[in-house]
Amino acid sequence: MVASFSAQDHQWMAQAIGLARQGLYSTDPNPRVGCVIVRDDEVVGTGAHLKAGEPHAEVHALRVAGDRAQGAVAYVTLEPCSHHGKTPPCAEALVKAGVARVVCAMQDPNPLVAGRGLSLLQRAGIETASGLLEGEARALNPGFICRMEHGRPYTRLKLAASLDGRTAMQSGESQWITGAAARADVQRLRARSSAILTGVDTVLIDDASLTVRASEIGLPDADAARAAACQPLRVVVDSRLRLPVSTRMLNLSGDTLIATACSENAPAAIALSAAGARVVSLPGNDGRVDLSALLTWLAEHAQCNELLIECGATLAGAALRAGLVDELVLYLAPTLLGSSARPLFNLPLEQMAQQYRLQLTDTRQLGDDLRLTLSCRQDND
Repeated sequence: MVASFSAQDHQWMAQAIGLARQGLYSTDPNPRVGCVIVRDDEVVGTGAHLKAGEPHAEVHALRVAGDRAQGAVAYVTLEPCSHHGKTPPCAEALVKAGVARVVCAMQDPNPLVAGRGLSLLQRAGIETASGLLEGEARALNPGFICRMEHGRPYTRLKLAASLDGRTAMQSGESQWITGAAARADVQRLRARSSAILTGVDTVLIDDASLTVRASEIGLPDADAARAAACQPLRVVVDSRLRLPVSTRMLNLSGDTLIATACSENAPAAIALSAAGARVVSLPGNDGRVDLSALLTWLAEHAQCNELLIECGATLAGAALRAGLVDELVLYLAPTLLGSSARPLFNLPLEQMAQQYRLQLTDTRQLGDDLRLTLSCRQDND
């Protein structure tokens, strides 16, 4: 039976979703969750989960509400947890507070716990309902949902190109194709990501740092500082271990992972490990890193929710051909780089039937540039 929700239910859940967005850059690997507690048509408590290991949204909201939570309705963007982790179960906290009703936007996507929080509440005599603004709630946590449901991170491929589809000059020179507004937007994409993945050639050419820079992110100071403090894992695909130990990213704060097709006991691997990197061997059948195995490893061992790929044409094409890209974020600058410049993808297609048809989901202007967001999921996926 489908639950019936009132206009006020929608209003309070929309507020909870807005609160959950406060954790966009800092809850990893946990989901972003918001909570609103309402009694007699008055909001008596609000909360958001802001950082892993700290209290969840429900706990923050219950602390604000105090005794006024008795007999109230709690609106939560994700099913309250029922298990002991770094914090006690939120479902038990709601029971103890004496709320009368709990409305969830969606159930927990973890197959090991889905529905258990709601069952705990129901056994305590609390009315429950779920599915209110579920689409908006799922959009908050595409990575957490993907990791729980598919065992891999939600993967975005970010590229910047000229109007003629070129990403860099033939020499590799690429700074800058896009303007400051687009680059700030990329910083925000980095900040919400669990990890940033690139190829070794990109690092060799640019000595890329793959960091979130608070000064460029274009957020209020407090949000920018929180985002910069939660640096994503840097991942370099380096099949033959060509990365030098002197590379800049190994001297920066945060962790660096080198994915290789070589042995982890190879001299170059040992040297990179001594320089502070973690080296993981994931060989594929073609002598290159198995990208699918890498994404599975990132989900399992690094609890990676959202993965951002920033790379050249070879790795971009390989990821797309392997069906590993969920979303393409393409920044187009009003400039031309010419036919000898480097292309977006290395995709050796020969027939129209082989083309990759993408779904355009969002278009917006950032300064003089355009940002196109496209879904890469094929109809038969």
